[in-house]
This record gives sequence, structure tokens and C-alpha cells, in this order.
Amino acid sequence: MVRHGESLAQERRIVAGHDGCKGLSSRGRTQAEALRDRLLATGELGDDVVAYTSLMSRAVETAAIISPAFGGVEIVQDCGLCEVHPGEGDGLPWDEYDARFPRPRDSWDPDYRREPGGETWNEMATRVGTALDGLVERHPRRTIVVVSHGGVIVQAMIRLLALDVTSETPRAWFSPENTSLTEWRKGTNPYQRTTLDWQLVRFNDIAHLGGNPALVA
Repeated sequence: MVRHGESLAQERRIVAGHDGCKGLSSRGRTQAEALRDRLLATGELGDDVVAYTSLMSRAVETAAIISPAFGGVEIVQDCGLCEVHPGEGDGLPWDEYDARFPRPRDSWDPDYRREPGGETWNEMATRVGTALDGLVERHPRRTIVVVSHGGVIVQAMIRLLALDVTSETPRAWFSPENTSLTEWRKGTNPYQRTTLDWQLVRFNDIAHLGGNPALVA
């Protein structure tokens, strides 16, 4: 799973759904080029790759930049891999969005709809989970590259680590960086039956950015 490079929406603090997304910033393109060069040099994706991206421009553009590392395969777009759909918030400056559609102050409800036409947490979880399950079913024993969004990666983390988002117990938070790699491996589970046949291999791998403050947010 690859998070897109820095977007113009991040740079300009704009809510970026399908319409509000205007692609990558200059730094985002440089980040994606650094990831492409790393993947070409290391060959770490192997030679049996399928590639998917969301419909949002920042992910599509990132996928196009790093595509030489995929071995020339077609990149398939799938809305199931999109960031949360912000409904009427799409394209608003973040300050205006927060003022018009404030978060509840005292509690968090995964079924709360923050803005008209937007997704709840649980609706996004169902959409993303269905999309990822479909990829695994269609491409057994292959390397599946998903170029998408921080929210999609977080949804995968919550789902595959079986974390209860309604629990009152505080937990650590996940914040995948732009162009970071998160890798899951599906295979026979050698441990207890209460764990899944999934291994978290790495999370938030940004070695290609080299700690460069010009590239790391």
C-alpha cells in the first residue's frame, strides 16, 4: 500500500474529494520520483505485480510516476480505494469546513455523518474492506500494489489488526507519510488460531525520502 505524494490540497489546506483534488504539489511529484527510483533500484516489488489506484488525482498521478517499477502493467482505477468521500465539504478550505461541519465535542460515533452527502467511518470501512477483499480474491499469491490514501491505509490497519474503534481505551494513532509503503503478507499462520493469516511486514516505510526535510512533511 502506497500513500500518494503530497497533494496541492494538502499544501493549500483544501478538503479534497473527487472534485476538490487537483493532483500533486511540486514536492509530491519529487517524493513520488524518489519512490520510483528506489523501487527500480531495489526490485523489491518482484516481477509479478498488479497495480491499482483510487480515482482521485493525487493517487492517479502518483501511480503514473512510479509505474515504471510495476513492469509496464495496466494500472486499474477503483473508487473502493478512494479517501473518505466528503460530500458537501468537497473543495472547501479546511477552516471553513470545520466551521460549517464541526466535529462532535464530547464523543465519537463511527456512524456519525459529518456533512451532507459525506461518508461515515463505518461506510468507508465497508467500502474499503470490500475493495481490498476483492483484490486478494482476484490475485492470489501475487504482489498487489495499491496506490491510495492515508485513510485507506488506516482502515486496513484497523481492520487487519482487529482494533475496536468504539473502545473507550485510548490507543496509538496511525499517520502514514506521503509516498510511504505499508506492506501486508498473506500466508499460513504459524501461531495461534486466534490470529489471521496476515502479517504486517512494514508500516510507514519512507527510506527513499532519506530524512530530507525538504521532502518529509
